[in-house]
Amino acid sequence: MIFNDIAHWRTQIFTPLLASVTILGVIVALPSIAVTLYHGRPEVALVDAVALAWLLVIARLRRLPYRVRVYNFLAILYFVGLAMMLTVGPISQVYLLALPVLAAVLLGSWPALLSLAVTSATIGVLAMTGHAKLYVSSMPGPALAPTLVIVLNYLCIGLLLTLTCNFMLQRLSRSLADLRTFTSSLEEGRSALQAANAELRLTATAVARLNDMVMIAKANPQPNVEQPIVFVNDALLRRSGYAREEILGKSMRVLHGPATDQKEVARVVRAMRELQPVSAELANYTRAGECYWVEMEMVPFADEDGVNTHWVLVGRDVTERRKTADAIHRLAFYDVLTGLPNRRLLMDRVQQLLDAGPDAPHGAVMFIDLDHFKNVNDARGHATGDLLLCAAGQRLARLAGPGDTVARLGGDEFVVLLTGLGGSADDAANTALAMAARIRAAFAQPFDIGGQSYPSSASIGVALLPRAGQTVDDLLREADIAMYRAKAGGRDGVALFEDTMRAEVENRLTIERHLGQALENGELQMHVQLQVDCAARPVGAELLMRWRRADGTAVPPDVFIPAAEASGLIVKLGYWALRQACLAWLRLEAAGHALPLSVNVSPSQFRDPDFVARVRAILLETGAPASQLIFEVTEGLLIENLDDTIARMHELAQLGIRFSIDDFGTGYSNLAYLKRMPLYELKIDRSFIHDTPGDANGTAIVQSILAMAAHLGLRVVAEGVETRDQAAFLAAHGGPGMQGYLFARPMPLADMLALLERGVREEQTAA
Repeated sequence: MIFNDIAHWRTQIFTPLLASVTILGVIVALPSIAVTLYHGRPEVALVDAVALAWLLVIARLRRLPYRVRVYNFLAILYFVGLAMMLTVGPISQVYLLALPVLAAVLLGSWPALLSLAVTSATIGVLAMTGHAKLYVSSMPGPALAPTLVIVLNYLCIGLLLTLTCNFMLQRLSRSLADLRTFTSSLEEGRSALQAANAELRLTATAVARLNDMVMIAKANPQPNVEQPIVFVNDALLRRSGYAREEILGKSMRVLHGPATDQKEVARVVRAMRELQPVSAELANYTRAGECYWVEMEMVPFADEDGVNTHWVLVGRDVTERRKTADAIHRLAFYDVLTGLPNRRLLMDRVQQLLDAGPDAPHGAVMFIDLDHFKNVNDARGHATGDLLLCAAGQRLARLAGPGDTVARLGGDEFVVLLTGLGGSADDAANTALAMAARIRAAFAQPFDIGGQSYPSSASIGVALLPRAGQTVDDLLREADIAMYRAKAGGRDGVALFEDTMRAEVENRLTIERHLGQALENGELQMHVQLQVDCAARPVGAELLMRWRRADGTAVPPDVFIPAAEASGLIVKLGYWALRQACLAWLRLEAAGHALPLSVNVSPSQFRDPDFVARVRAILLETGAPASQLIFEVTEGLLIENLDDTIARMHELAQLGIRFSIDDFGTGYSNLAYLKRMPLYELKIDRSFIHDTPGDANGTAIVQSILAMAAHLGLRVVAEGVETRDQAAFLAAHGGPGMQGYLFARPMPLADMLALLERGVREEQTAA
């Protein structure tokens, strides 16, 4: 319903008014009828009765239109007023005066004026016709003048009341219109306010329940004054562990701690002073002291006048991302086992030193390799070896200075980068060598791993920096070369890199590269050196590899054999040599000199998983008997995987292959393996024969080997026999086989065949 509409307002006025008039009419009319009848005025009683009945009908018929009911109500008033004027007298004008007033209130201005005109005319007509006794003092009546005076006064009062009511109703109508406008505006405002409140509640609820952390601080324009916190959401409270009252009113730094980057904080403060948005990644702390990382964005919030009133900070927990990034960084730049910097980080730091130029302070790179570390891995397992590596890294870290770097490159190789050595190059070298001596002393102390003591030592190579044109790879290679020089010198030593070392390494690399081509180019040959008995009769021969380049220059075996071992070519060369040995025996057998042939087998070749199968294939391919081949192996083969080695030797022995220990007495000291191996022969190293029989120690060693071999039933061959005294001594002490320049030098197979033929002819001639 529209309560602020004038028509509705009139309806609301008329309904109670009609009810009141009806009740009042009943209360007044009934006594009036009785009185008038009692006094003999039936006409008055009739008027009251008709008016009351009419009024009751109108009050009863509520479904009639509003205006019909109002017009009937006004007609009743007119009827009563007219009747009273005729029966009672002039006093009844008051009934007629009510007609325009009520018309103004209930219908409007024009019906009111019309009612005023009708009632005025009625009064005038009644007065002029004498039906109404109207008079004015001192004026005769009925006459025109008194009637006119009365009608005019009636009009004046009626018009005054009618206009007053009309003006009041117009003002009321405008007020109601204003009220409608205001109400509509108020409704719109209330709707907008409700919507805004709902949105605000939604926003507040959303902010409070966000997974992101939200903090709002009041902006304080004064310099060096903290910004008090006025709001924090639930996510921040959950992550920080604080209660809301513990944070509100505190500084925005309340969550900072020892790991918070103060430089980053200072950058944020500068942005706040300039009223600029800022992003940062900071370490915060929980109430319990746990550190966590937050990626935050902070923006200023200004009022309508553009004055900054608050700071709004939104943060996201990036602790896991940070841990992942740190883990990736550690994987990229640090060794997983020891936690030390790895090769990449080391090279970055070395590059920084080299970028400083040749005038930068001197430094040094120390390449450290643990001696015999593989023995620990093989004997105790990789877990123990890993613990030893960690302990070694810790020792190096304790010796290093604050500006130095200790890195692990892999395996048992460590590098120490020394910086700021200062002084001249000689002073830097002395300082680096002194540091190397301290490292050697530290590594000379046994390592305690799991209650077991493990002795150790280190071979250390030292290279200095900077040098003009030096690169990181050059520097590490130089230190590595120096380390291998220290290892070649007997291990547990220190070597300072010199340019001559690089030349040696480059020469070795050249040898390795050319050696790979030598086999295809036919530059390799197998020479044969005879083995004889005490009577100088041939009893066997050893095949020895020789290399003569296409230009005629010869490369000694002690140069290219180590190069082949280092490059892995020794395996390929070994199978080639085995095939050549089989072919050589076939030629000897065809010439009537079927001597057993010895061929050297390197440890790398022997450990080849396909070694037995390859040997069997070569024997089948060439048709040479396995019983005529003697594989010479060094004692070094027995250091690693002894059980596997012995098993493989037995497998080959079943084919008919015989085994000889080459350079016996110079390597492995444990002789228990001799009983387990299918050995045929021991070869006494030339170093023992060289001083025999003049040197008592050498002579004693040779006698011991001959005696031991005799007890074990093993054949013996003495290498390096060059004098008749040596041959006579050997003949007098067991008569082993002999091999040396005294009897024959290594020679091509054709030359040896010629030598054998010549010997046969000489024997025939002597016979």
